[in-house]
Amino acid sequence: MKNLSRRELLGMGAAAAAVGAGLLALPSEKKAWASTLPRDLIREDHFPNVLLTTHEGEQVRFYDDLVKDKFVTINFVYTSCKATCPLITANLVRVQKILSERVGRDLFMYSITLDPKRDTPKVLKKYAKTHGVGKGWQFLTGKPEDIELLRRGLGFTWADPARDANKDNHTGNLRYGNEPLMLWGAVPGLSNPSWVAKCILFADQPKTAQANQQECCTVKA
Repeated sequence: MKNLSRRELLGMGAAAAAVGAGLLALPSEKKAWASTLPRDLIREDHFPNVLLTTHEGEQVRFYDDLVKDKFVTINFVYTSCKATCPLITANLVRVQKILSERVGRDLFMYSITLDPKRDTPKVLKKYAKTHGVGKGWQFLTGKPEDIELLRRGLGFTWADPARDANKDNHTGNLRYGNEPLMLWGAVPGLSNPSWVAKCILFADQPKTAQANQQECCTVKA
């Protein structure tokens, strides 16, 4: 090892002190993280409590009013879409009919617009009526920046920025979950309605959810 100058030794000492300070900080940081409940971590990372308006004109908070303590499905659509949105909505109407005994009672369906400037509550209400949407399914709009925050928090994004920027390329997945049980999954919105309904119900069965979710991760027509 070469002989070190006084300046080099002082520099090494300062670096060692900085590393030591960092290590000393770790227990408190770990303690702060560990003190946060897993349910709260999920809420903070994925469920921004933004203000939305339903197709009935009611103002609601996303987490407090729509997700907290509830069993839900969530997807994104926009009324002027001519491609997959009408097909997905029609397919989810079939799912709603299959689960009719639960939708609106202990299972709640939410569709959030990707075009909030155009999709006013009045426009969304007409869209829901046109597609024969039943009770327990709400269409939601809000500020564009809040909609984008939700879209990203809920994972409805593409890795390719160019593809992600075009709403015509939006993912047609349906996210479903049981918030108090912290069970969440996703399924293609155009899959067989019976299979979609089956996957949704897995999130309400904690004893079998982990084993059965694997099946629902496989795309089926």
